[in-house]
Amino acid sequence: MSTPSKSHCLTTRSGLAYGGNKVRKLEYLVADAISKGCDTLVSVGGVQSNHTRAVTATATASGLKAVTVQEKWVPIDPPLYDKTGNILLSRLMGGDVRLNNEPFHIGHKTATKQAMDDVAQKGGKPYYVPAGASDHELGGLGFTNFVVELAEQEKQLGVFFDTLIVCSVTGSSHAGLVVGAVAEGKGRKVIGIDASAKCDATRDQVTRIARATASLLDADLKIPDEAVILDERFHEGVYGKNSCFDRICDYTSNETQVSLALPQPKR
Repeated sequence: MSTPSKSHCLTTRSGLAYGGNKVRKLEYLVADAISKGCDTLVSVGGVQSNHTRAVTATATASGLKAVTVQEKWVPIDPPLYDKTGNILLSRLMGGDVRLNNEPFHIGHKTATKQAMDDVAQKGGKPYYVPAGASDHELGGLGFTNFVVELAEQEKQLGVFFDTLIVCSVTGSSHAGLVVGAVAEGKGRKVIGIDASAKCDATRDQVTRIARATASLLDADLKIPDEAVILDERFHEGVYGKNSCFDRICDYTSNETQVSLALPQPKR
């Protein structure tokens, strides 16, 4: 007879336009932007990106401006797709929203560099926030700190979640959890569910961000290859169309105690 699992669903919602896991990461990047005297956050995402909405909200709340490049990352184009939802919220919050048709990949974008140059040419001081606030020297810190917070909650609850499960695309949420789990040394497993359909690139980026974050925190903290687990079974061959969240929920049917950190996929 199996023992029921304990699942702990952590959507990490926030008061900043319901930015969720994005705000955890932006906390560190925005503080860095302000310390460097920057006045404009520049970032990129899909047309209905949660990340770019959170960038705009965080910028507005921090007295900064935001320029966001919204690209055609998802192969759908319903009526008013570029006028409602997240992109509308970004505009209402005062964001400078720029549309283009570049498709999805997790790397750095030419259009974002152009937006940086535009801000500088107009006398502003831009600060670059990569897609998902991920491929940045501070990108992994938010979810490393998540593990610290989780450990405090576990102590209060008298429970230990031995497996953390997270949707993995641009990589820093996954990477930060890996760093936190390795650093605490309790044998906690982190499983990323790929939603990028670019598994090799995602795994490489998660590993690189995790190791850079670990090095930033402690030169002696090493992230072994086996700590980066990416389950490739559930994407549907293209970003933005996947069964990722159904499959994440399936993991709670086993006999482990599972904590789910569920960032919403950018659209």
